[in-house]
Amino acid sequence: MTDRTFAERSEALRERYRTTFGAVPPAVEDRPWPARDFGRLPTEEAFTALRHLVLADSPLGDRVQQLVHFGQLPALCRAEPARVHARGALHAGAGIADLIGVAETALITSGTPSYALGLEIAAELRPDDDRGPVR
Repeated sequence: MTDRTFAERSEALRERYRTTFGAVPPAVEDRPWPARDFGRLPTEEAFTALRHLVLADSPLGDRVQQLVHFGQLPALCRAEPARVHARGALHAGAGIADLIGVAETALITSGTPSYALGLEIAAELRPDDDRGPVR
Protein backbone atom coordinates (compact mmCIF):
# COMPACT_ATOMS: atom_id res chain seq x y z
CA MET A 1 0.00 0.00 0.00
CA THR A 2 1.38 3.41 -0.91
CA ASP A 3 1.84 6.09 1.72
CA ARG A 4 -0.73 8.22 -0.13
CA THR A 5 -3.34 5.44 -0.12
CA PHE A 6 -2.69 4.82 3.57
CA ALA A 7 -2.98 8.54 4.36
CA GLU A 8 -6.28 8.78 2.47
CA ARG A 9 -7.73 5.68 4.14
CA SER A 10 -6.56 6.82 7.58
CA GLU A 11 -8.11 10.24 7.04
CA ALA A 12 -11.41 8.59 6.07
CA LEU A 13 -11.32 6.69 9.38
CA ARG A 14 -10.67 9.91 11.31
CA GLU A 15 -13.51 11.65 9.49
CA ARG A 16 -15.97 8.99 10.71
CA TYR A 17 -14.97 9.80 14.30
CA ARG A 18 -15.23 13.55 13.68
CA THR A 19 -18.75 13.05 12.34
CA THR A 20 -19.82 10.96 15.33
CA PHE A 21 -17.93 12.65 18.18
CA GLY A 22 -16.92 16.05 16.85
CA ALA A 23 -13.23 15.09 17.17
CA VAL A 24 -10.88 12.16 16.87
CA PRO A 25 -10.35 10.60 20.32
CA PRO A 26 -6.65 10.46 21.25
CA ALA A 27 -6.77 6.69 21.70
CA VAL A 28 -7.98 6.34 18.11
CA GLU A 29 -5.48 8.66 16.47
CA ASP A 30 -2.70 6.10 16.08
CA ARG A 31 -4.77 2.93 15.58
CA PRO A 32 -4.37 2.80 11.78
CA TRP A 33 -0.55 2.54 12.02
CA PRO A 34 -0.31 -0.92 13.63
CA ALA A 35 -3.16 -2.05 11.39
CA ARG A 36 -1.17 -0.93 8.36
CA ASP A 37 2.11 -2.34 9.59
CA PHE A 38 0.58 -5.79 10.02
CA GLY A 39 -1.71 -5.74 6.99
CA ARG A 40 -4.91 -5.34 9.03
CA LEU A 41 -6.15 -1.93 7.89
CA PRO A 42 -9.30 -3.53 6.38
CA THR A 43 -10.18 -4.81 9.87
CA GLU A 44 -9.89 -1.31 11.32
CA GLU A 45 -11.99 0.06 8.47
CA ALA A 46 -14.68 -2.58 9.00
CA PHE A 47 -14.71 -1.95 12.76
CA THR A 48 -14.98 1.81 12.25
CA ALA A 49 -17.78 1.37 9.69
CA LEU A 50 -19.73 -0.90 12.05
CA ARG A 51 -19.21 1.48 14.97
CA HIS A 52 -20.42 4.39 12.84
CA LEU A 53 -23.46 2.42 11.71
CA VAL A 54 -24.42 1.47 15.26
CA LEU A 55 -23.86 4.95 16.65
CA ALA A 56 -24.97 7.18 13.79
CA ASP A 57 -27.76 5.11 12.29
CA SER A 58 -29.44 4.00 15.51
CA PRO A 59 -33.21 4.14 16.02
CA LEU A 60 -32.31 5.86 19.31
CA GLY A 61 -30.83 8.86 17.52
CA ASP A 62 -27.36 10.29 18.04
CA ARG A 63 -28.01 12.02 21.36
CA VAL A 64 -29.61 9.07 23.14
CA GLN A 65 -27.17 6.56 21.67
CA GLN A 66 -24.22 8.55 22.99
CA LEU A 67 -25.88 8.88 26.40
CA VAL A 68 -26.41 5.11 26.52
CA HIS A 69 -22.74 4.52 25.81
CA PHE A 70 -21.79 7.14 28.40
CA GLY A 71 -23.96 5.33 30.95
CA GLN A 72 -22.53 1.88 30.24
CA LEU A 73 -18.85 2.70 30.26
CA PRO A 74 -18.44 3.90 33.87
CA ALA A 75 -20.01 0.61 34.99
CA LEU A 76 -17.20 -1.13 33.12
CA CYS A 77 -14.58 1.17 34.72
CA ARG A 78 -13.75 2.59 31.29
CA ALA A 79 -13.13 6.24 32.15
CA GLU A 80 -11.54 7.45 28.90
CA PRO A 81 -14.13 5.89 26.55
CA ALA A 82 -16.83 7.29 28.88
CA ARG A 83 -15.31 10.75 28.39
CA VAL A 84 -15.31 10.26 24.62
CA HIS A 85 -19.00 9.34 24.62
CA ALA A 86 -19.90 12.15 27.02
CA ARG A 87 -18.31 14.59 24.56
CA GLY A 88 -20.11 12.77 21.75
CA ALA A 89 -23.41 13.23 23.60
CA LEU A 90 -22.75 16.95 23.97
CA HIS A 91 -21.81 17.10 20.28
CA ALA A 92 -25.15 15.42 19.48
CA GLY A 93 -27.18 17.95 21.48
CA ALA A 94 -27.22 16.60 25.03
CA GLY A 95 -26.57 18.91 27.95
CA ILE A 96 -24.66 18.59 31.19
CA ALA A 97 -27.97 17.89 32.96
CA ASP A 98 -28.39 14.84 30.70
CA LEU A 99 -24.95 13.56 31.72
CA ILE A 100 -25.83 14.06 35.38
CA GLY A 101 -29.12 12.19 34.88
CA VAL A 102 -27.24 9.27 33.34
CA ALA A 103 -24.76 9.31 36.24
CA GLU A 104 -27.65 9.22 38.70
CA THR A 105 -29.14 6.23 36.89
CA ALA A 106 -25.75 4.52 37.11
CA LEU A 107 -25.90 4.94 40.90
CA ILE A 108 -28.93 2.66 40.96
CA THR A 109 -27.80 0.13 38.34
CA SER A 110 -24.03 0.05 38.88
CA GLY A 111 -23.26 1.63 42.24
CA THR A 112 -21.30 4.47 43.70
CA PRO A 113 -18.09 4.15 41.63
CA SER A 114 -20.05 4.48 38.36
CA TYR A 115 -22.03 7.40 39.71
CA ALA A 116 -18.89 9.16 40.94
CA LEU A 117 -17.11 8.68 37.62
CA GLY A 118 -20.13 9.94 35.68
CA LEU A 119 -20.33 13.08 37.83
CA GLU A 120 -16.59 13.60 37.55
CA ILE A 121 -16.85 13.55 33.76
CA ALA A 122 -19.91 15.83 33.74
CA ALA A 123 -18.04 18.31 35.95
CA GLU A 124 -15.00 18.23 33.65
CA LEU A 125 -17.16 19.03 30.64
CA ARG A 126 -19.31 21.80 32.03
CA PRO A 127 -18.69 25.20 30.47
CA ASP A 128 -16.17 27.47 32.19
CA ASP A 129 -18.88 30.03 32.96
CA ASP A 130 -20.68 27.40 35.09
CA ARG A 131 -17.69 26.92 37.38
CA GLY A 132 -18.68 29.28 40.17
CA PRO A 133 -18.18 28.41 43.83
CA VAL A 134 -19.99 25.35 45.14
CA ARG A 135 -22.49 26.31 47.84
